[in-house]
Amino acid sequence: MPAEPALTSHIARTVELDPLTLYQLLKLRVDVFVVEQECAYPELDGRDVEPGTLQLWLSRADAVVACLRLLTDPADPAGGGPVRRIGRVAVAADERGQGHAGRLVDAALAIAGDQPCVLDAQAHLTALYGRHGFAVAGPEYLEDGIAHVPMRRPAGGASNDE
Repeated sequence: MPAEPALTSHIARTVELDPLTLYQLLKLRVDVFVVEQECAYPELDGRDVEPGTLQLWLSRADAVVACLRLLTDPADPAGGGPVRRIGRVAVAADERGQGHAGRLVDAALAIAGDQPCVLDAQAHLTALYGRHGFAVAGPEYLEDGIAHVPMRRPAGGASNDE
């Protein structure tokens, strides 16, 4: 049996992406969020083309298998200046359970450094993000019929519970 192709990490601003890579990133997000989770919403929300937006992804044999985007919001929901926002974390169905999302979150947090970071997690994934220093920062809410919770990792990276 041939060895599985190696996993490769990538980081780029959206404007730096070649068309095929951009297509694969957007297709994975649509496959997961719109098709699999049956949420008809505007996946192309304009935030990917903001100047500071970074795309982080993992590929295997030139195929995107997991991705996230890292944004800069102008104001921290907890008050204060800019905050980094992790979003659009998606992993291909046949690649789940291998730690890909955690690997991408680690890479995004390395970029964020000591800046506070926020995300809106699907409620069943709060433990995943909790392992990365995020704590629930508000009440659960429904978005497209899926329970979500706001989560925050304060400046310096320690969770609010430490």
